[in-house]
Parts: sequence; structure tokens; C-alpha cells
Amino acid sequence: MNASTRAIQGGIEAARIARLRESEAVAFLKARPKSQARIGNGAAGFFGGVPMHWMNDWPTPFPIMVDRAKGAAITDIDDNRLDDFCLGDTGSMFGHSPPPVARALRRQAGRGLTYMLPSEDALAIGPLLREIFSLPHWQIATTATDANRFALRVARAVTGRDKILVFNGCYHGAVDETMVRLKDGRPINRPGLAGEFRDLTARTKIVEFNDVTALEAALADKDVACVITEPVLTNSCMVLPEPGFHAALRDLTRKAGTLLLIDETHTISTGLGGYSRACGLEPDLFVLGKPVAGGVPASIWGMSEETASRYAAYNRAKQPGYSGMGTTLSANPLQFAAMRATLEEVMTEANYAHMENLARRLDAGLSTAIDRHRLPWHVARVGARVEFICAPGPLRNGGEADAAHVPELEAAVHVALVNRGALIAPFHNMMLVSPATTRRQVDWLVSAFDNVLDQLA
Repeated sequence: MNASTRAIQGGIEAARIARLRESEAVAFLKARPKSQARIGNGAAGFFGGVPMHWMNDWPTPFPIMVDRAKGAAITDIDDNRLDDFCLGDTGSMFGHSPPPVARALRRQAGRGLTYMLPSEDALAIGPLLREIFSLPHWQIATTATDANRFALRVARAVTGRDKILVFNGCYHGAVDETMVRLKDGRPINRPGLAGEFRDLTARTKIVEFNDVTALEAALADKDVACVITEPVLTNSCMVLPEPGFHAALRDLTRKAGTLLLIDETHTISTGLGGYSRACGLEPDLFVLGKPVAGGVPASIWGMSEETASRYAAYNRAKQPGYSGMGTTLSANPLQFAAMRATLEEVMTEANYAHMENLARRLDAGLSTAIDRHRLPWHVARVGARVEFICAPGPLRNGGEADAAHVPELEAAVHVALVNRGALIAPFHNMMLVSPATTRRQVDWLVSAFDNVLDQLA
């Protein structure tokens, strides 16, 4: 047995992983002759053969060509039906085309799509945002990236400071200044950035999640305008906060005169109002994108009373002119209609209870399969969001999360699950349970996962 065969990845021999990936790729291609003919060699007219480059990052031989999606399932053009636990990486967390949202879109489509003015739906949304997310002042944007950018501008404006602080392993969309990482304890620009000409670490501090001592030291100079964080690190292998971390984070930011921005774009899976409401967090700024309008591109960002008052004072004193915040298509009536339907009829306590119950069942089933095969893996969960991680846990910070990734193994498992009728997120083994997800679908995913582990272990 040569060295490459003996190599172990996530407790599995590399040769076994390679064999599984090869055989599952063959099965994937055999089941999709129409898709292969249409997109197997790339779609004409698109750079890289796809409309957005990350469509090529899926580990399948080529992107799945979707014909339709409904509830918690998608069907490709070869009529392969997949139980969907990816759900657009949270964009369709409440299922594909929730009926209230679909009805709202049809109603609004005949009344105009954008006109830079409010509607009756917009007036209904403001009180709903206050009630659900517990902050008094809100604005609408198109993506969480935009919302985070605008919220950080407000933080800089009201504090008079230009630096921000992030946690290693963070992800906040395409916000440039959050694209930093720790390497051997030193801050660097995140590897792989295209065309970035600045040293982002000049205005961004970075420490490890859950490291209260490092956080206190980084805030000591009182030059940080804002700490931006998810309450749980999610866009790597999932990292949960240790007991007392969020209390310390809030205490230290207040002592330093630093604002706290909580980005709940993924952790909205926790429950109604997100992790912040469930755990009593008190952010100065709050951002939520992706699922807030049921899959229609939209996001929200909110401010505490004090932050809004300081921002209003700043606006009264600043020079007149464009703030650099806002885009023409933000806060359009299509977003208002979809968001109102989502907040009133989809993002409900009853739906969250269904999601939580099935996510707990999924967590237990995956954990049992891992234990049965005696693998050094673990499962992490925040509400309806579940991940299997091919390393021991729990993980404490972003550095550990990065080291826990096993790309070849994860890719092999992903394609094998697709061939067994289950789709999970391609980038971090994430699975979401929606209001439309059934117990049968959860049990089938657990069974498929167990079968894949049989092939590997």
C-alpha cells in the first residue's frame, strides 16, 4: 500500500474517497443526459459557462439544471427529483415559492415593479420589523452585502472612527473590509481575492471568535467603530459561541464606545427574530438578507434608538450631497410585497416550531450514523440549520473551522447524496429544514447519509 493510499482524510482512507467520488460522478452523469447536453460543456455566452462563477463551485460534474422547485424539492430537466436541504443556501429557507409570497408577487406584478416610492405594503412592513426584531428604525436594501456596507458606514459616521473588527472565519457577503484572515497569528487579506489593491488589514482588526482576551486587547485603543459578527460562525464549519462570550462582547464594545453589528443572514434559522431575539442580544445595528422576502432579493438593516439618534444628528451636520448608500432598485414594491407576505404569513412561530422539531430529528439521525461508523466527526446545529463536520468537535474558532474542512471527502459525500436524492449545501455541509420539509424527507436523508458512510468506512 503506497503513501497516498494510506493517507487519511477525516478518518477515511484517501483511496476510498477517490473511488467513491469516481463512481458517484459516473452515476450522476448517467442520470442526466439532457443536462449534460445542455450545460455539460458550459452555457454559451457566459464567462466560465455559468451565469455566476460560484455555480461552478458545486462538486457535481456540472451544475444541476433545475426545471422547477416547489416546497422542499427541486426537479432537474432530466426529471430527477431531489429533496432540497440546501434551499438556496438560506435564500429559500422557508421553502421554494411559499404560497403567500407567490400570491403577493402575482398581485404586485400588475401594479409596477419599481418606482422609488413607498406602497401600502411598505407601510405595513415597518411595524412588523419593529415587532419581530426589536429595533425601532429600519431601512431596506437588496442584499445583505449592501445592508452590511450601509450599516458599517453609519457606524463610522456616528463614531468618527474608521476601523472595524471581525472574527477569523467570518463571512458577510462581498463587503471588502471583512475579507481578512489570520495566518500564523497575523492578519492578512483573505486568500483568493480578485483585483483587491488595498491592504485591508490597515483598517480592519481581526481576532478569533470566542477569544475574549484578544477581543479586549483589540478594542483597548478605542479606535474601532464597529464589531461586525454573526452570532454563530456559519460560513465555515459551524462554530457556536461559548457560554458568556456574547455577554462579554456586548460589555467590551460598550466600554470601548464601539458599535455592535449582528448579521443574522444565516442564523435567522434559530427562531422568530433570529438568534438575537432568542438569546437576548442587544445589537446597535442588525442585518438580515436572503430569506426575509421569501427568496426575492431583499435585505433589511436596523438601528437602535441611540444609534439612529446619533446618525440623524450626523446627517444634520454633514455637507449636503449623496451619502454613498442605497441603490435605485432597493426598496422596490416587489420587495415590499414579498417581504410583507413573508413576515406576516411565512416567518411564523408555528413554522419555526415545525422546523426546529425536524432539525432536532435530523441532528440526532446524523449523529447516530456517525457514531455507528465510529468516525471522528460531529454535528452542529443552530435552530433549523444543521451541519455535519468531518472532524472532532465542538470547534472553538474560525482557525479550527478552517482546519476541519476536508474538501475531497466533503465533495464525494455531496455527490453521493445527490445520487440518492438529497441536495445539501455545497460549501460547508449545511442542511436546512423548511416549513415544507417532511419527516419522510429527513429520514430519507439520514438513511442516504448512513448508506454513504457504509461505502466510505
